[in-house]
Amino acid sequence: MTKDVKWIQSVLPHRYPFLMVDRILFISAEEAVGVKNVTINEPYFQGHFPDDPIMPGVLLLEALAQLGGAMINFGHGEKEERRGYFAGLDGVRFRRPVRPGDQIILKVTLIKHKGNIYKLKGEATVDGETVVEGELLIALGK
Repeated sequence: MTKDVKWIQSVLPHRYPFLMVDRILFISAEEAVGVKNVTINEPYFQGHFPDDPIMPGVLLLEALAQLGGAMINFGHGEKEERRGYFAGLDGVRFRRPVRPGDQIILKVTLIKHKGNIYKLKGEATVDGETVVEGELLIALGK
């Protein structure tokens, strides 16, 4: 079941330039796969190594967290938006740079949750190669 950017904006509070998920290819209460298309027009490329543009690693993690937030909201029904906030990161590893023209495939999987804290495994790949992976803790608020 795919979800377009209109649906994503209906469940996430983020907007340009901080909406980091362009499309969701699959979503359930326990797993989601999404896409981020990286273009040279992204505003961060003006100042992040402009002669050799590389997507900032923290924005890769933000994209995974946003996909996780959409997944969590999907699992609770689309009628109640609950905002997810970073509560922690564990075992994060950056494997290779992401550059303009890359298409990032984002994947998050629910490891466990207790109350309003969700632990997710996240991985982002480009052309089948892992660019970042790790565990994300997301705390839900309103």
